[in-house]
Amino acid sequence: MIRVNLLGVERQKVKKPFLAFDPTKSLTLICSLILVAAAAGIGWWFWSLRQESARLDAEIVAARQESARLQPLLDEVKQFEAQQARLQERVALIEQLRSGQSVPVQLLDHVSKSLPDMLWLTAMTQETSLVTIEGQSTTLIALSDFVGNLASNDLLRKPIEIVDSQVVPGKPGPNPVPELISFTVRAQINTPAAPEPAGRGARGGARGAAARGRAAGAN
Repeated sequence: MIRVNLLGVERQKVKKPFLAFDPTKSLTLICSLILVAAAAGIGWWFWSLRQESARLDAEIVAARQESARLQPLLDEVKQFEAQQARLQERVALIEQLRSGQSVPVQLLDHVSKSLPDMLWLTAMTQETSLVTIEGQSTTLIALSDFVGNLASNDLLRKPIEIVDSQVVPGKPGPNPVPELISFTVRAQINTPAAPEPAGRGARGGARGAAARGRAAGAN
């Protein structure tokens, strides 16, 4: 009699393989890998930020030290610039005053610069363009130098006249007074003539031409 084991065959059909594919476990593994990669990226980013912050802090400290070292130099530069600005203002003011000087101011400046040694002035008057200068000197050479210095500027007309010179005798004694020369110098100021207006000249020329035309017609 032949026997067939049907239970064994059924058991073999129902038996599962040892290595089976589980989608749930694979998804969990992939998510875990993504989280690890994200954590690693965030950690690297945080580390790079700390390194950059440390570098910037070091640069700030170095810049502050350099600024503290250069601060005295910067203060000196500011003081020099302020002094230069003040000097420029003074020069501009002097130039403005010099350009606006009137004839009396120029005359006083020229006379003061023309004074030689051993000569001094006692009076100076001006009437229109005539200037009269009175003074005293110890030598005739000083008087001659004074007149020559006055004639060196175009402000006064040449020649400069010595209208009077007298010898004042000295006084002997415990406090002797030397012999002096009292003088008076006279000069004319060169005042530029005001230019004639162009319209007046043109009208005068037209009137002259018209008069000559009338005279020719009468002849």
